[in-house]
Amino acid sequence: MADERELAEIQRRHWQDIYTAHPGMYGEQPSAPAVHAADVFRRAGARDVLELGAGHGRDALYFAREGFTVQATDFSPIGLEQLRDAARSQGVAGRVTTVVHDVRGPLPLGEAAVDAVFAHMLLCMALSTQEIQAVIGEIRRVLRPGGTLVYTVRHTGDAHYGAGTAHGDDIWEHGGFAVHFFDRALVDALADGWTLNEVHAFEEGDLPRRLWRVTQTLPR
Repeated sequence: MADERELAEIQRRHWQDIYTAHPGMYGEQPSAPAVHAADVFRRAGARDVLELGAGHGRDALYFAREGFTVQATDFSPIGLEQLRDAARSQGVAGRVTTVVHDVRGPLPLGEAAVDAVFAHMLLCMALSTQEIQAVIGEIRRVLRPGGTLVYTVRHTGDAHYGAGTAHGDDIWEHGGFAVHFFDRALVDALADGWTLNEVHAFEEGDLPRRLWRVTQTLPR
């Protein structure tokens, strides 16, 4: 069983290899959670969005096409290079910036810098509970008062929970992907001090993966 740092580096290399071998692997259409989030952000009056774990950018590009200013982060330089190329081809390069960043470190933004944050399956990567809590703390720091966070995570009702290689802390590796499966207690704990607007269960992919889409807002 790999320790946290070793597991993180293994996963970074894994994603680099995947984006190299399969450019644009998730296609050009936005995820369903991103479409929902854009509507939530728009109704909240948000103008700028930070996406964590943007990958090759299908959701970041959608936000940009919808008129938001987007800062996209990921720990894969290859994924972000593909994102920038697509932004130029779609005519939205002026609304998208990218930063190579590992969420285990502080976010590269000042306090109260953005209106909204989106993270599709980023928080359920190979992150310990302590690291996830630190990420939420950083999100809280960079969000403006009243700002909105929409994130998705695979949960303990997923078919892969308890399968494959155990890394402890509800992290299970299956097919080369290490996933931290969330229980409801963790979702509630991460919403402490926020308004928890919604925990919506949905399915995605062929397994299918079972996820929660969580929406929470900061007090004004």
